[in-house]
Amino acid sequence: MPMKKLSIVTAILAACLTVQANAQIGTPAGGEASTSDQEPAAASSGESLTSGFGGQNPYLGGVPSGEPTPGVLILSLKDAIDRGLKYNLGLLLSEQGTRSARGARLRALSDLLPKVSWETAEARQQINLQAFGFSSFPGIRNIVGPFSTFDTRAYFSQPILDFKALNGARREAENLKAAEFSYQDSRDLVVLVCADLYLASNAASSRVDAATAELKTAQAIYDRAVDLKKAGTVPGIDVLRAHVELQGQQQRLMYVQNAFQKQKLSLARAIGLPTGQEFALSDTVPYSPALPIPLDQALEQALKSRSDYQSAVALVRAAESNKKAARGESLPALRFNANYGDIGLAPGNSHGTYTVAANLRVPIFQGGLVRGKVLEADALLRRRQSQLEDLRSRIDFEVRTAFMDLKSTGDQVQVAKSAEALATEQVHQAQDRFAAGVANSLEVVQAQEALATADENYISSLFNFNVAKATLARSMGQGEEAVKHFLGGKQ
Repeated sequence: MPMKKLSIVTAILAACLTVQANAQIGTPAGGEASTSDQEPAAASSGESLTSGFGGQNPYLGGVPSGEPTPGVLILSLKDAIDRGLKYNLGLLLSEQGTRSARGARLRALSDLLPKVSWETAEARQQINLQAFGFSSFPGIRNIVGPFSTFDTRAYFSQPILDFKALNGARREAENLKAAEFSYQDSRDLVVLVCADLYLASNAASSRVDAATAELKTAQAIYDRAVDLKKAGTVPGIDVLRAHVELQGQQQRLMYVQNAFQKQKLSLARAIGLPTGQEFALSDTVPYSPALPIPLDQALEQALKSRSDYQSAVALVRAAESNKKAARGESLPALRFNANYGDIGLAPGNSHGTYTVAANLRVPIFQGGLVRGKVLEADALLRRRQSQLEDLRSRIDFEVRTAFMDLKSTGDQVQVAKSAEALATEQVHQAQDRFAAGVANSLEVVQAQEALATADENYISSLFNFNVAKATLARSMGQGEEAVKHFLGGKQ
């Protein structure tokens, strides 16, 4: 695979393994207080690379923290994941979505709790009785005052029976649960993204090492060709071929070095490293076979553990309560109101007064308002139920495809490793044949190209295998807990 194409595929893979899982705050059916109209998160390969702000997936961004430290920071896979869980932009946005859902729940609860307020007023006024229709009373002037009024009063209000407010509070409680599950799902996605970017940086580093070794071999072959040309044992075309191959390896090395530095920058952005911080990768994540897990067990574990599925279930319950809240607007509501205070001409010339009342509100005709809100709430409920069933099917699909990818990439690693060993031996034999004069430089150049292809195939297959292990952990809902162990071959 050409290097440029591989870098593009790697970037798309990093984005496809992520999804924006932030809670979206909107107005529910029925026009009530804002609620989280959050859709279930996913990590399918069909996700858009341009989701998020400014066409950039927020899980590929981060908030830089602190100042760069002197020297080179040694960064392990665990360190990268831990930093991502603190400073990744997608996770920070998801956290704010959870806070917003918590605020919406508190606001809904306030409709069920008593409200107490205190008000004090002092006024100086003059009244024209004639303006109010009192102009024919003998002995009473039309103009009264000026006079003072002082009133200080405490007000108390408590809903006794309000189905709309009750179901609205239940709706927001479920929305909060959905947002909390969505936040946990975002953490799993961040773990997967950080692991993917770290593995991609490792693969880019391995390409630099391979290109460096291939350049040394090309240099040695070129030097040998020059010596043989001087000795008169090989023609000038052999030197020319060796020189062309040497320059091709130099160009390849410059390309992979640049790709490696850009890949490191992508990793640094996602985990929020300080801008300009120099760092080096300490973990190589070599090949280690994945522990066998029965497919049925993995599917069962996914439905139990995946936070996006639990979030979708909570959203269905929220939509059910939202529909009940819409219906509650057509039911009677009972409220208790009371106030007590002093009223008079001045604070020292006043007397206590109070009011105690029970207010019963019975809707009779609302012009189809409630029916319209119920229809909107029912549409929202049906949509979320459909999304839940689709997510259940998608989870089954993701787990099965993750198993297939894991097996396929594992087999590819074995074949690529064998091919790399054979290509290395081919180069050694071609060098020996060239030095002995029984072969020309064309055979050596072809062997070098075969080795470069074998190196690239092994690096790519190992990267894909490790990503497949991380993806399987994510598809089973164990991203945060299991990715580190899966990549290390432990459970």
